[in-house]
Amino acid sequence: MTSAMIVNFFHTAMWHTVTNHWTPEVSHVSSRSIRTASSHRKNLPPGPTPIPFLGNVFDIKADAPWVSYATMQKTYGDTIYTRALNMKIIVLNSEEVADELLEKRSRVYSDRPYIVTSDLFGWEWATPIARYGERFRIHRRLYHQVFRSEAALTYCRRQLQKAYEMLTLILHDPAHYGGHFEVFVASVVLSVTYDYDIASHDDVVLNAAKRAKKAALFGAFPLLKKLPSWIPGLGLKDANLSRQYVKDMLDFPYNHANGSAQASMVSDALERYHISEDTDNPEMVTEIKASAATAYAGGCSQYPVTTAASLLTFTLAMMNNPKVQERAQAEIDKVVGLDRLPNFDDLPALPYNPFTPLAVPHSNTEDDFYRGYFIPKGAQLSAAKPLFGTLNDDTVPCVFGFGRRRHPGRHVGDASLWSAIACILGHFHDQETYRAKTNS
Repeated sequence: MTSAMIVNFFHTAMWHTVTNHWTPEVSHVSSRSIRTASSHRKNLPPGPTPIPFLGNVFDIKADAPWVSYATMQKTYGDTIYTRALNMKIIVLNSEEVADELLEKRSRVYSDRPYIVTSDLFGWEWATPIARYGERFRIHRRLYHQVFRSEAALTYCRRQLQKAYEMLTLILHDPAHYGGHFEVFVASVVLSVTYDYDIASHDDVVLNAAKRAKKAALFGAFPLLKKLPSWIPGLGLKDANLSRQYVKDMLDFPYNHANGSAQASMVSDALERYHISEDTDNPEMVTEIKASAATAYAGGCSQYPVTTAASLLTFTLAMMNNPKVQERAQAEIDKVVGLDRLPNFDDLPALPYNPFTPLAVPHSNTEDDFYRGYFIPKGAQLSAAKPLFGTLNDDTVPCVFGFGRRRHPGRHVGDASLWSAIACILGHFHDQETYRAKTNS
């Protein structure tokens, strides 16, 4: 589809909407809204000039928007306004600005942009896209009981066990190291959330999440569903079954945990709310399923914001920077010695820095002003985190998000990432051996 065709499509759609819904009353309200918007338009943060209908879609790399934002920062500064179609996007290009808005004004900036197709594809329950309200607060309470820093300490033993198992898998099947990372992370999350142990890469529970998230792609880009089913790689049959896949993801592991005598997020929540049968409190059961499945979905993915993706980034960094790897391994040898692998007792002497490129967007529930700039209600605020520090910083707290939307599983995820990185470096000690074992 050419640019001209895209412009014509959106122009036709907008014209159809206007001509079919225009009334004198709408004219009066719209004129007043336009005057109000125009009075603030000159006070919006600076940014690239949008084109009609499409906004700045050609100014932002779809696969790496943070790169575009870093380039824009040189011209427009730390607070940038862009527009993609009808989405108003405020880019926060410094930790100071992100902290001022997303942390100190979290009462206003803790909402999420509304995703129209989430209901259609069965993902309306997911915590990351939940609007700021009672459902979101219930999920936070459920997460706090299991993922708070004190509780996270109780999972260290199983995290190390899963990390050691991952080393064996990499040793015997190095070509599929990315899949081993995924199984490691998912094993920890499913163990904590459902007391479920993954049997293999083809585990039914693990694959349920993969299928559901593949179908979610078509929730984000519904026009893909109109393409012919024979196009390779699209998996349109999976997309058409999205809601069933999502239901499987919600039900399969929950049913396992509901019949388990071992402690887990689900079993503990059912006991805390005195639920022995789902009919005892169906509304709370729905939220327990949703919050647990959100953690489960995040653990069964290689998307850019997950621990598995961070391990892939770490692998690439070590293979391309052998001197850095050697220094890290020398530090591990100094602390641990040569006769054992690292454990969490070594953590204070072996810090590391996690990294993700772009925070999940926030949204504001009311109009606001910051440094003289107007931020309209419902804007999408994206924090471009690569600009906030370097990999030499001891701590980068923003890596897990901001304010009331900060990742509830950050303590468990942080510990999983550390155990995997430390064990990989401690086990695959020779650079050439490590390169050979992880080069597919």
